[in-house]
Amino acid sequence: MPQSLLGIIYGLLSALVWGGGDFAGGYASRKQSQYQVLALSAFSGLIFMVLTALVFHESLPSTRSMIFAALGGLSGALGMAAFYRSLAIGNAAIVAPTASVIGTALPVMFSTFQEGLPSQLKLAGFILAIFGIWLVSAGETDHPSGKDGFSLSILAGIGFAGWLILLGNVEPGKVFSPLVISRSVALVAGVSLVYLNRQSIPGLFSNPIALICGVLDVGGNIFYVLARQHTRMDVAAVLSSLGPAVTVIISTIVLKEAVTRRQWIGVATCLAAVG
Repeated sequence: MPQSLLGIIYGLLSALVWGGGDFAGGYASRKQSQYQVLALSAFSGLIFMVLTALVFHESLPSTRSMIFAALGGLSGALGMAAFYRSLAIGNAAIVAPTASVIGTALPVMFSTFQEGLPSQLKLAGFILAIFGIWLVSAGETDHPSGKDGFSLSILAGIGFAGWLILLGNVEPGKVFSPLVISRSVALVAGVSLVYLNRQSIPGLFSNPIALICGVLDVGGNIFYVLARQHTRMDVAAVLSSLGPAVTVIISTIVLKEAVTRRQWIGVATCLAAVG
């Protein structure tokens, strides 16, 4: 199988698993605060990654890759914190798509500088995908969000992009050990956010869905890193970022949630972008 095709498959698997993780995280947040869910999911994800690294006997990466992994974990955790805060004080119809589009577009721009311009067909697919992600993440509300919420959504997108870029530059052949480092930093950040918001540390089994969310999240991480090691960063990042379309479909099937016409158009646009 061609390496590029294998990278595409891994990227789509990442979107599938990440979409399931986002659904689980949203569902778990009905029971606890977002920061408590973040801490629990970071813990379960770390345990899963440690066990996986031991099973595959993967050694530690180079110092350079360890630094990238640690900074990526911090970037992702801060991005998630900014995203949660922006949702709390802004309008989700503006905040969510803004963070999603920035988090997808920046790795594409970085990859262009690092690896050169993609083909015209791939570039058209990227544009379709980013537009589809915007539509899927946006709701029907047209009221403007608060300025602070919008600013935080930009920071959230930068945080998400930072994780994709930094973890996309770990050395080839290392998958699990860099993610152990990244997840360790995310756990520290998650627990710190709980303390800073004066919330109690959640019990280990107080929210099983949050634990499942953590496992799915690192599953998406694994597939993204594998995708990056088999194809260009922009291809891996864009395909992996199609998770919101998966989340919408799962919510429709499991929770019977109403999906807007705009979101269905977004799902169709994402599928066209994959093609």
